[in-house]
Amino acid sequence: MIDTTTFKYDANGLIPAVIQDDENGDVLMVGYMNAEAVRRTLESKRITFWSRSRQEYWVKGATSGFTQELQSAYYDCDRDALLFRVIQKGAACHEGYRTCFYTRIDGDGEPVITREQLVKPY
Repeated sequence: MIDTTTFKYDANGLIPAVIQDDENGDVLMVGYMNAEAVRRTLESKRITFWSRSRQEYWVKGATSGFTQELQSAYYDCDRDALLFRVIQKGAACHEGYRTCFYTRIDGDGEPVITREQLVKPY
């Protein structure tokens, strides 16, 4: 198992983690992990973040049922960002969309909703 302490974490001990749909390549969300969250993710195959607002670990889908099953994990050349490819069950976004990136900024600067909301916000 890789030594998760060798990644370059920020001053708060966190590293950004991009979550990508393994089937179609969509970026589903971005979260933050500390070394322990990375270790838990790799061992359990369930995406585990460090919640900056609640100051606790959370496994994606633990309460909503919209889980992310790890398929593969990558780190960038600087070792300061992670990429996890997952099988997404249901909505990844807390607003009820499959991806958190459902709003496009149009050419005139206006927001455009590009996805259908799967469920009401949970």
